[in-house]
Amino acid sequence: MTRPQPTTLWRALLGAGLLALGLAGAARANDLPGQGVTVQPLKSSLAEEAFQTLLVSKALEKLGYKVLPMKDLEPATEHLAIANGDATFMANHWNLLHADFYKNSGGDAKLYRQGTYAGNAAQGYLIDKKTADEYHITHIDQLKDPKIARLFDTDGDGKADLTGCNPGWGCELAIEHHLKAYKLGDTVTHKQGSYAALIADTLARFKQGQPILYYTWTPYWVSAALRPGRDVVWLQVPFSSSQGEGQARVDTQLPNGKNYGFQVNHQQIVANRAFVEKNPAAGKLFAIMQLPVTDINAQNLRMSQGENKASDIERHTEGWIRAHQPVFDGWIAQARAAAKNQEKQAVAL
Repeated sequence: MTRPQPTTLWRALLGAGLLALGLAGAARANDLPGQGVTVQPLKSSLAEEAFQTLLVSKALEKLGYKVLPMKDLEPATEHLAIANGDATFMANHWNLLHADFYKNSGGDAKLYRQGTYAGNAAQGYLIDKKTADEYHITHIDQLKDPKIARLFDTDGDGKADLTGCNPGWGCELAIEHHLKAYKLGDTVTHKQGSYAALIADTLARFKQGQPILYYTWTPYWVSAALRPGRDVVWLQVPFSSSQGEGQARVDTQLPNGKNYGFQVNHQQIVANRAFVEKNPAAGKLFAIMQLPVTDINAQNLRMSQGENKASDIERHTEGWIRAHQPVFDGWIAQARAAAKNQEKQAVAL
């Protein structure tokens, strides 16, 4: 039998080595489909949105993406920045509350949203249970009565003071419209500014035994500190209205017959569509990640109790991942599979 010449043997070994390196490189690319790609996350000025956003960032990093520190913008500007490609994603898009922001930024042509990141997000108006029981207050339009409104007067002008929503969040438009629709403009003042500061003052008044009137939403720590049914009660509205001036009227009645004036929302991850089309792993991740509202409430409550530094939120996020490791790993596996499938389709073409 003729032995291979040295040059022939060398070429065979070299070819096998290059093939092995190529296969290894392909395997690494499949494991890290985001390698070499930079991502810019956004959140609003609400500090409690950092947890949800950071969890998405951690998953993207596991896929090889380089994730920059999150930047703060208000929701309308967030949507526009993502649509224009100045940022990559936000993890706190409220569907339906942010519907106009989504549409006005280009809609599905420029933005991507699939799946539900956190479901059953409720909003509405609440008062302390003590005052509700004593004066038999169940509906917000009862505040048209000056005597009832004065119970919630905190600045001495005779009008009820409603702890409301930051300008630019979207919820402030619905509140302002409700005050007009339910003819509460003469007896209720919508207090706006820093929601965190306003709600802290509201909580302090509650602890002093004073009546309180406020707007809030879930998931958020307020409903863990002021527990509906025990500490506070939801106020119903007299009829369904629109969620803002100039918008169509919507049915906000819940299946149980209660009507708190707002449709139940779902939080979604919104991303730049062009980015998702080039990065199927990220797109799949955005579509399948799910975070229970109760987990967000619990983390937000820890922040309200002093664990609100960046290092605290980092620790909370890492702790959530460890406690839900199989779920987290499943997201990563599905995202990698999406990248591999697109790669196979590209080769077939």
